Amino acid sequence: MTTVSVPPPAERRGNALSDIWVVARRALLHMRRQPEALADVTLQPIMFVLLFAYVFGGAIQVADGGYREFLMGGIFAQTITFGVFGVAISLAYDRTNGAIDRFRSLPMARSAVLGGQAVANLVRSMLPIVLMSLCGLIVGWRINDGVVEAAGGYGLMIAWSFAMMWIGVLMGALLPSPEAVQGVAFTAIFPITFVASTFVPVATLPGPLQTVAEWNPVTSLTESLRRLFGNPTGDLGADPPWPIDHPELYTLGWTVAIVAICAPLAIRAYRRTFSD
Repeated sequence: MTTVSVPPPAERRGNALSDIWVVARRALLHMRRQPEALADVTLQPIMFVLLFAYVFGGAIQVADGGYREFLMGGIFAQTITFGVFGVAISLAYDRTNGAIDRFRSLPMARSAVLGGQAVANLVRSMLPIVLMSLCGLIVGWRINDGVVEAAGGYGLMIAWSFAMMWIGVLMGALLPSPEAVQGVAFTAIFPITFVASTFVPVATLPGPLQTVAEWNPVTSLTESLRRLFGNPTGDLGADPPWPIDHPELYTLGWTVAIVAICAPLAIRAYRRTFSD
């Protein structure tokens, strides 16, 4: 009779990277096998680009250039901010279908589930950026500055996507179901992306909304991308506030602050909800 030796859980927990990759690969396979679940990061951004470029674009005037080049910075910013939905819903879904409980029963690193979700969602966030870039080139968007500036724009989007991931993890750990996540995230995130310079110049907004938009980090992210890609920024006024005048620094500050605050809270909520 042959005896099979099974390593105790404590020994296998040291191989965390391997476990993280297993969980990430599972999530990526789900995306490939359920392409309809990627509609929010594939069809939706393309729909927004075409809708605003061809339907609303003719009615919106931009002082220093064409609306289609002005538009793309806002579409990029809105779509990667909406990345909160994917992370939060994925975690909430794993919570309700028992996947988390099954992971806990396996001899794997306890950080693997969260780490694997993070890797999968970073890959997932790259998909809409690529698709929007191609769609933007088709409708007339161009990168008018150098390679270094363009690389800075894409790097800033990846950094912002990483920050949004932690907000998504926090929501996914605190809210009890995918339906609850959709309701709360839509109510919180949707207005933030529209009370900004996403689709129209800030100067066209009424007084109080203009002030909110000027200090909204989605506006600074949008303006940063427009500057780094060499696209029109619209009418920013003769004396714009500091976030509009230094959008890259303001966006990076928000990115660092979100990660510094939300990451510890998300990890704590995740451990309390899924591990205890």
